[in-house]
Amino acid sequence: MAKRLLVAYGLWALGGPLGLHHIYLGRDSHALLWMLTLGGFGGGWLWDFWHLPGWVAAANGARAPGDRGGTVPALSPLRLAGQVTVGTYFGLVAALGLPWVPALLAQPLAVGLGVQLVSSVGDQTAEAPSILAAAFLASLLFQGRVLAVLPTSLAASIAAQRHRRYKPHGMPRPRLAARLYHLGLACLAFAAPLACRGLCGAAGVLGTLLALPRTATELLLLPLRTGRLLAEVLGFASSSPARDRGTGFEPSSWSEWQQRAYEVLGLPVGSSAEDVHRSYRELVKVWHPDHNRHRAEEAERRFIELQEAYEELVGPRR
Repeated sequence: MAKRLLVAYGLWALGGPLGLHHIYLGRDSHALLWMLTLGGFGGGWLWDFWHLPGWVAAANGARAPGDRGGTVPALSPLRLAGQVTVGTYFGLVAALGLPWVPALLAQPLAVGLGVQLVSSVGDQTAEAPSILAAAFLASLLFQGRVLAVLPTSLAASIAAQRHRRYKPHGMPRPRLAARLYHLGLACLAFAAPLACRGLCGAAGVLGTLLALPRTATELLLLPLRTGRLLAEVLGFASSSPARDRGTGFEPSSWSEWQQRAYEVLGLPVGSSAEDVHRSYRELVKVWHPDHNRHRAEEAERRFIELQEAYEELVGPRR
């Protein structure tokens, strides 16, 4: 079916950064490159405006090339710059999205695929094994460091230029559904590692956001707690005996001290206030220092323990 220039311009305007006009014209490599770089980082999409008439004519067979029989395409500085740029971009994406994969494997592979993609745009291509070999050798020399992305991309681009050639003419074109399926798989392979890394980062941010309400509450209560502590220091409010003894605010520490208080008074844990009063009065009479002059030290110690136990369970005596 003949391609229309007006339709091509419409697709360029509506979905140019996603390569819709290239899909329409059967330029799948160019379309994939635009999908992964958002229209060649914006500039390539604008550059397409001037080339659409020629691409439409080529798609309609008006510029069908003859038999090029082993001729080598002319060297293009623009294509070389694109290969270096996209190769570097792919290498950085691999370093960001695949940190668990060894750098000596992920980095040169990503760089080589990026350079090969640019090499396949239009009617040209290059030998992928030569590009990957150059990328792996350069990465090995730089020991897979992140800064080695640029020289690795440059080496792969030079190899691509040395082995550039025209695509075979007259090969059957796959159906649209198969082409879209292959493009979708390529986009998924590129975006999946980045999406996984993004989700991991979002989970960390979500944990921080969930902790913000608790932190805000603590900050709002800080003046109140400071005022209460100041009032206790100045004597306007009474402090807990357990806190004065340094046992803290832990429930387990309160329970242990209360159990000790019941033991001192000779009562089971959980006895009523009346039992506490009665036991305290009886034991105070027994261990009062005035009644135990022959064992004054022991009586004084027991008397103090009784007072502390009583204050712990029912509060200070008035």
